[in-house]
Amino acid sequence: MKKIFTILFVLISYCGIAQEKPGNQLFWENLKKHCGKAYEGELMTPSENDPFSGKKLIMHVVDCGDGFIHIPFFVGDDKSRTWVLTQENGLIKLKHDHRHEDGSEDEVTQYGGISSNTGMEKIQFFPADQETTDLIPYAANNVWWITLDDDSFTYNLRRIGSERFFSVKFDLSKEVESPGPAWGWEN
Repeated sequence: MKKIFTILFVLISYCGIAQEKPGNQLFWENLKKHCGKAYEGELMTPSENDPFSGKKLIMHVVDCGDGFIHIPFFVGDDKSRTWVLTQENGLIKLKHDHRHEDGSEDEVTQYGGISSNTGMEKIQFFPADQETTDLIPYAANNVWWITLDDDSFTYNLRRIGSERFFSVKFDLSKEVESPGPAWGWEN
């Protein structure tokens, strides 16, 4: 009788584990909960010459569709940046869409990377992809990562082998007003 209960316990435990969602799916679902909301951020890596220092930083999880999430990142009055997350072959891809005020694409745009595995529920890593390496050769060693928990969303960049590190943390406990659409995303 003990053997039967042991076998049943093991089988039930195994079935429970096998049915868990992968980390990137949980991450995606948690991020989508913020769709339509905007949050203010703080530069975690300020420096004297940083063009982000002293400016209001806002992210707006503006558009969540089937397999994509668009997040404009506003730096003061500059509305040129949008983080574009897409689901691709069971992984998450991060691209940076940079636009001019007239909506045209910047010369340096669509760089980023795709997660190398399913990752975890609260963090996803995006090593630079080949498109990034071809577009910006010195960024071949870039690794971006996003952390997401109940209180904060943090966007990070580290250029491996250099001192380059950038981090901005957004407070998810307080919604703010969005500055409007990012350049080129008015429609």
